[in-house]
Amino acid sequence: MGQEHSEIVICMGSSCFSRGNKQALGIIKKYLKERGLEDIVLFRGSHCFGECEKGPVLLLNYQKHTQVTPDKVTDLLDAYFSGS
Repeated sequence: MGQEHSEIVICMGSSCFSRGNKQALGIIKKYLKERGLEDIVLFRGSHCFGECEKGPVLLLNYQKHTQVTPDKVTDLLDAYFSGS
């Protein structure tokens, strides 16, 4: 991915939050900090994306990822930031 700016948006709607995004929030924050990505990645929460049945939902540069459970977050971020 290089040093370009990226955006991660995590759904904070009640369904996604209770189904794993509460834990994913901490995992993503830690991931960004440990890899020195905090200055080039905008990480923010958003209220419901309207796809509760497919949650937890996470957007990586506008690409929607569904059913992102806490155990899948690190692999997803690794793939994204390595350019895979």
